Amino acid sequence: MATNIRSLSVNSCPCGSHTHYEQCCGQYHRGSLHLQAPDAERLMRSRYCAFVLDDTDYLLQTWDPKSRPPFIEPNEPGTQWLGLKIVKHEQSDQFHATVEFVARVRNPQGRAQRLHEVSRFEKVDGHWFYLDGEFRN
Repeated sequence: MATNIRSLSVNSCPCGSHTHYEQCCGQYHRGSLHLQAPDAERLMRSRYCAFVLDDTDYLLQTWDPKSRPPFIEPNEPGTQWLGLKIVKHEQSDQFHATVEFVARVRNPQGRAQRLHEVSRFEKVDGHWFYLDGEFRN
């Protein structure tokens, strides 16, 4: 079951920022800064939060059209996102950046997994987009 957005408005954002959702990723999801994350790391955090909330529309909107899939499957009922750790954020120039992260998730059968990825981001027309990623062990 997806996390309730109403409960997030008074709790820390799932991205691990220790800030309330509305002042953190919520502003990029549907607030005053909709789709306007200021850098690749903030976009990565907001995308993780969108996975937690099952906000597949936001995930598609922030995926670069050159590599965007036609749709994203919602979380399986019972999926629990357990946390996000940003390992490294590097901006190679004003239009390109990478974010290395580890996300932890528990599937509905109770098995925990680590998703370790180095993601590439590109800034197009003033907006950051997820381009693609390479999984690590």
